[in-house]
Amino acid sequence: MSSSSPSSSNPALNSEESETRNWLDLPRDVTATILLKLGAIEILNNAQRVCTQWRSISNDPIMWRTIDMSNSSYIHKMEFDLGIMCRHAIDRSRGNLVDISVEEFGTDDLLNYITDSTSHLHRLHLVSCWDISDEVWNVVSEKLPLLEELDITIGNLSKDALEAIGRCCPLLKSLKFNMQAYKDPHIECDEEAVAIAKTMPELRHLQLFGNKLTNDGLLAILDGCPHLESLDLRRCFNVNLGGSLGRRCAEQIKDLRIPNAPTDDYPYDAEFDTDESFDDDYSYGMSDIDILSDDEYEYYGFSDGSDYDAYDDFLHV
Repeated sequence: MSSSSPSSSNPALNSEESETRNWLDLPRDVTATILLKLGAIEILNNAQRVCTQWRSISNDPIMWRTIDMSNSSYIHKMEFDLGIMCRHAIDRSRGNLVDISVEEFGTDDLLNYITDSTSHLHRLHLVSCWDISDEVWNVVSEKLPLLEELDITIGNLSKDALEAIGRCCPLLKSLKFNMQAYKDPHIECDEEAVAIAKTMPELRHLQLFGNKLTNDGLLAILDGCPHLESLDLRRCFNVNLGGSLGRRCAEQIKDLRIPNAPTDDYPYDAEFDTDESFDDDYSYGMSDIDILSDDEYEYYGFSDGSDYDAYDDFLHV
């Protein structure tokens, strides 16, 4: 006597198994959450062109409260004008932008555009934006009264610009001011450290990767930023944390990264900017022994006749 399987004898079950669920039936907020994980460049270049529903979601200003333009895989694809794309993303936020990341293509004009387009910016992240001048910060800082986090990694920023930011951004809690690391202890400069100490008393988190500050600059920061909880001094080889300075750092700073600490989790180039050879045994005034033993411690246009045709010039022609 032959027997049939449950699935073959149950037409309803067969129908359920063969049914394909339509991803367009996902709730709008779930789809929006998925799209947000792609980043601004992927949304503008690909996702919004999939269907009408995704395009509608991609135009919602809430989608553009955070704009991430740091997608490194696109940086050197010269067929894209990332500056125009970024402006388009900012336009879609309709004044609701609170967080933006720009990598390598930032300019004075773009920074002005960002700060003119929102009064709610809380976080600004700029990496390798060499075309942003020191002078423009005197202008845009006044338009950032709510800024809480600032990341300027490998760019142009002097003590005057830092002072302008400190004066105009009283809510600033986190500053990353990182440079290309130098392993030459004869290059010393405390100007930026003193500017930070003088104008940013509410800082909780400070990263100074590769800075040329000395013990004097560090002391100024410890005095001027009494609420500091984390301090990253990796590759700051002019700092010597032996003796009383090391003890004070250990007592005052909960999370301290010393100059020769590992850089595995640093997301940018941590190599030294020098062609000279150095004795690896020379610790440049800092060693684990000092602190632990002595001190105990296809193209980008919208060509389907939609209202996005004005942005066909994202392409370089």
